Amino acid sequence: MKTLTFTRHGRAAVSGLCISLLAACANMADTPPGTPLQQVEAKYGQPNYSCPAENGGQRLIWSMQPMGQYAWGTNVDAAGNTDRIQPLLTDEHFRVLASGTWTPEQVRCEFGPPARIDSVGLPSSTQIVWSYRYRQNSAWNSLMYVYFGSDGSKVTRFHPGPDPMFDRDNFWFGF
Repeated sequence: MKTLTFTRHGRAAVSGLCISLLAACANMADTPPGTPLQQVEAKYGQPNYSCPAENGGQRLIWSMQPMGQYAWGTNVDAAGNTDRIQPLLTDEHFRVLASGTWTPEQVRCEFGPPARIDSVGLPSSTQIVWSYRYRQNSAWNSLMYVYFGSDGSKVTRFHPGPDPMFDRDNFWFGF
C-alpha cells in the first residue's frame, strides 16, 4: 500500500515539475523578434544546440530531447539579435521536410538532435531513422520518424507514430 501511495505522490510531483517547466518554456515563442540573445539566455538559459546560419549568424535550439517533447529555435544575426523564436517539434513544422532535399546536418540544424537514432530494414536495404519525441496535434505522445534511406544522405520520408515510452503496459521497457 505504501508503494502505491509513493507512486501517486511521485507522479504528482513529477507532473507538477513538468507543468512548471512547460509553462516557463511555452512563453519562449512570445519573445519579440530582435530581442538580444543575451536577454533570451538570461531568461531561458543557453541553447543546447547551435549551427552556422546562412547569414553569417547562428541557428540556436533549446531542446528537451531525448526525453522531452518540445524544442524551440531561432536564428541569431551577427549583431546578436534573435529572429522569431518558434516551436520546432510540431506537425506543422515537420511538414517542411516534404519540400526540397534534407540532409542529416540540415535536419539536425532545423529540429535539433533527435531523441534516438536507429536503423531498420533488411541488411540489403537498411535505413537510418531519427526519432523525435513530440505531441502530435498538441495532444498525443508521439514520435516523428524521419528516414534517411539506405545511404543515410537525405530524407526519404517521415511519419508520426505512438511513443512506446508512454505505453502504460510497457512503461519500464520503452526507450
